[in-house]
Amino acid sequence: MKHLFALRSLRLSTAAIALSLFVGCGDEEEEGTDGPLYAITTQMLAEDPSDSYVLVTPDAEKAASLSLDGAIKIPGRALGVGLPKTGSVYVVSDASATVTRYTLNSAGKLEAAGTVSFASQGVTSLGEYQANFQFVSATKAYFFDGNAAKIVIWNPTEMTVTGTRPLDALVIKNTVMAFSGAVVQTGGQIIMPVGWRPLEGNSVTKMAGVVAIDTATDVVSLATDDRCGYTHDAALGTDGKVYIATEAYGAASRRVVGAESPEPCLLRFDLQTRDFDKTFYRSLADLVGGGTAGALIPSHTPGTAYVRVLDESITPVPEGSHPRTLASGTGWQWWELKLDTLTATRKADFPSTSGSVFLFESENQTLYTEFGAGASSTTFRVLGDNGKATVKTPGLSFSFLQLR
Repeated sequence: MKHLFALRSLRLSTAAIALSLFVGCGDEEEEGTDGPLYAITTQMLAEDPSDSYVLVTPDAEKAASLSLDGAIKIPGRALGVGLPKTGSVYVVSDASATVTRYTLNSAGKLEAAGTVSFASQGVTSLGEYQANFQFVSATKAYFFDGNAAKIVIWNPTEMTVTGTRPLDALVIKNTVMAFSGAVVQTGGQIIMPVGWRPLEGNSVTKMAGVVAIDTATDVVSLATDDRCGYTHDAALGTDGKVYIATEAYGAASRRVVGAESPEPCLLRFDLQTRDFDKTFYRSLADLVGGGTAGALIPSHTPGTAYVRVLDESITPVPEGSHPRTLASGTGWQWWELKLDTLTATRKADFPSTSGSVFLFESENQTLYTEFGAGASSTTFRVLGDNGKATVKTPGLSFSFLQLR
């Protein structure tokens, strides 16, 4: 199953584009006009100030170490979003409310080609996850803003804002609302999970949410469920239902603060009623035989997904641990979950990696991220090929887009 960070859409003819770019450790290679090309945006969080860089490379499906030579520097924590294979990437940052479009020129370099600001809509920052931007077509996209509690509808071709939808009903006092990094687009709907955490402390709020939007009419439906929290991960089952689970941070919070945080769980969302199935609830820990369990990562096999389980022999949990540090640790095992039977099996051939995982589509593979210690690097690995390592970038890469 294709994960919906990268949507199949319009293709841009690249017959006239000759590409010359920096790859590997700063080595320059001449590329033809037929091969895949990718924009990877990486955040240098260990630096002060924290800047980001947009790298252009043909290397995504083979082992390579990228440098920042020739990259576009962006202030703040930046993301590169857009429709795949259109020759353009839309770069945003937590430092402003401006979207900047970059387009490949005849020399194979990205050039700024227009901006649009969301500031008049009350938006102050465009950070968080790549999935906060959902593209329906070349002329229609959505931005889900947890801070302003609204959806901004915009036209990526004209670079104009065309509407908004308020989400005030989802605002919970003294909490931070955050949208998911794992979104499902199916049947003309976007299914966006929502999670909350208190402004202070290390717990998460016992509330699950979903924003569903009809992409033809822009009609929005809201649903909440108070049986568990921080349900940021979603996968589509073969039964046509969307399964939604507590992500690794929520699981780490439960491990650190105990019953103050809700039990990590698996819920089911009905696309027809646009509501949670009140008869369905599963403990993630029970599904994997116990332990600290979180996340629901769609597999390349329809009807299956992966749950992550913390191996404390690799990542110990000393007193005073912070959930974010624990979720970013490298000791998370992979368990394959069949959504129809709800049976889970340990995938021992997958190396244990960091709990925070994002999926991206390259030309032939589904890739997932593994973050290095100290926010120093990101290694992309192949989902379904025993976690084979491919390209490595400096910093933390939260966004990836195939340009052609």
